[in-house]
Amino acid sequence: MIQFLLAAPRSGSGKTTLTCALLMALKRRGCAPCAFKNGPDYIDPMFHRAVLGVESRNLDLFFSAPETVRTLYAKGAAGHGAAVCEGAMGFYDGLGGVSDRASAWHLADTLGLPVLLVVEPKGQSLTLAAELNGLVNFRTPSHIAGILLNNCTARMHALLAPMLEKETGLPVLGFLPKLPEAVIGSRHLGLYTAAEVENLQQKLALLADAVEEHIDWPRLLALCEKEPPALPVQPETPPARVRIAVAQDEAFCFTYAETLEAFRDAGAEVVFFSPLRDTALPENIVGLYLPGGYPELHARELSENTSILCEIKRKIESGLPTAAECGGFLYLGQSLTDAEGQSWPMAGVLPGEAKDAGRLVRFGYAALSADSDSLLFRAGESFPVHEFHHWDSTANGTALAAKKPVGSAAWRCGFVNEHFYAGFPHLCGHHAAGQSRPGGGARPLGQPCKAAGRAGRIGNDHRGRRRPHRQRKAGYFPPGGAGALRR
Repeated sequence: MIQFLLAAPRSGSGKTTLTCALLMALKRRGCAPCAFKNGPDYIDPMFHRAVLGVESRNLDLFFSAPETVRTLYAKGAAGHGAAVCEGAMGFYDGLGGVSDRASAWHLADTLGLPVLLVVEPKGQSLTLAAELNGLVNFRTPSHIAGILLNNCTARMHALLAPMLEKETGLPVLGFLPKLPEAVIGSRHLGLYTAAEVENLQQKLALLADAVEEHIDWPRLLALCEKEPPALPVQPETPPARVRIAVAQDEAFCFTYAETLEAFRDAGAEVVFFSPLRDTALPENIVGLYLPGGYPELHARELSENTSILCEIKRKIESGLPTAAECGGFLYLGQSLTDAEGQSWPMAGVLPGEAKDAGRLVRFGYAALSADSDSLLFRAGESFPVHEFHHWDSTANGTALAAKKPVGSAAWRCGFVNEHFYAGFPHLCGHHAAGQSRPGGGARPLGQPCKAAGRAGRIGNDHRGRRRPHRQRKAGYFPPGGAGALRR
């Protein structure tokens, strides 16, 4: 089986471009490739899926214990002839930029994968060899097996390749030339999503043609041939007992495959709907998940779809178990300002008004701790989360404690009760496995959704009596809407 991880010395080196090019070429070669992304990223896996037509998975060693990552990798790679992992940021850049934990190197070390290093030779020649030697010797083993030159001419490749091989001992496996006609644009949260890129398949074909021509495939394949990962015995998925509605469209597209799998593993049927276009929620649902995305780019359309806005508000305030993160959280607020500065009414479940902060806000990993029991958390439980957004709210909640894993930065956030979670932090299903909580290992995020089957009696104890609102001080969301929150 062909297996490797693509990494780079720094962000912006072209990892996603080369990953997609190699995936397309491997697909053409009949290798039936699959793809993975290191770190908390929603956009790059969209491009992997656009190339392959199959799910791309996230592997994250902050969210998950090493054994969980190995299981997810083996499960995702099963039945494929090639597995390609795309790294994040610089090769050794992990938590807080001061640790190698959760870095691309950490993932390669955990999975035992050979690393192909993507390097742009612009403005460097012999100095590039010194930089590469530093990367190779920084950790032992480095797992670096070869070099790919990006945005490189044939002339420069002919000049650099023998020198780099002599000075570093690493094979230069080829290059990707500049292809202006295949460039994919960016915006405030990274690349445009795959669905928004005009002529994406043509661009991918151009990239694949280029790597077919300019990469030494026999050498690459020989370097990256490994035994397939052993797949642990998997429990049988129970038959679906409940239906969970999941928002999925251009405005709500930041969903981990692992989260949806956690729902299904817990016995749920996942049914998708579009807050942009659908006028009603799916029928017979006992839970609602509003993930992140780009609601700010579709604020007008979301606001004008009043029928589903009103239904969502009514169902949540009636006790429908609901989780809303980042963009989904903003959708439940009072208003959302679009990129042009126009404010649009939203669901009005929560008190906040959302506006462009003009910068990344509370960016990166954090640990989320619960003071009291609620839909997704038990008192004292801690979950790994991440935030990545340019929009902020005037009311972010105070129910949960968030803290950066490196440094002293800490804040309160989120609205919770026995049937509700809403906040900027993103959680992930199976990635929560292996984290600690009092009394034992953590459950997957999807696991509490088994309780959704009790939707008709959520909010009552086992004798049918109403439980006291003991979470009010922590940001409890009582029936009655935003007005009740303000009291």
